Amino acid sequence: MSLELWLAFVVAAGTLIAIPGPTNFMVMGYGLRAGSKAAMNTVFGVVPAVTLQMILSFLGLGAMLAASATLFALMKWAGAIYLIYLGIQQWRSKPELDATQPTVHQTSNWQIIANAFTVTFLNPKGIVFFVAFMPQFMTSEAPALPQMLLLGATFNTLVIPLNTAYAVLAGTLRQTIDNRGTLHMLNRAGGGMLIGAGLMTASLKRA
Repeated sequence: MSLELWLAFVVAAGTLIAIPGPTNFMVMGYGLRAGSKAAMNTVFGVVPAVTLQMILSFLGLGAMLAASATLFALMKWAGAIYLIYLGIQQWRSKPELDATQPTVHQTSNWQIIANAFTVTFLNPKGIVFFVAFMPQFMTSEAPALPQMLLLGATFNTLVIPLNTAYAVLAGTLRQTIDNRGTLHMLNRAGGGMLIGAGLMTASLKRA
């Protein structure tokens, strides 16, 4: 793989990761609810989920999802329902004036990680995407496995700062507000984002 081809992949993948989607909305929802530090924990769920999606796509699940309407629909609706459930939870949660102090109302870091993994993995477009997208940046002259590993590592490396940027953006907004009524509105805004992401996932169609 040439340097030019790899750089083209970096630009294309970075753009796609940065485009708001279910995972990004989830990160912003946690940032608005609990601050940047809590939202940054999502990366520990997103990266393993993306890695597993890539592995499954290379093993053929991506092709199966593209071919099977039933399998695609099952994953799609599972992800959509889970996002809407998280959105309703956040919508109903009570605002905390100090997002840096853990309280009984806040979601634990492990729950955030687990939710991030589940939301990311249950998006069937992710697996299908890797099947359709990555081969465009691979050359037939070189062995496939090293190229897959390089592109996979590059993709995950890009996920980390972009995921963090969404967390910091939402968390910064959260930290600048100390009015409980406004925080309640932000909680609902974050919940609305998650519900919207769930509806977006439910509207996905096979390519």
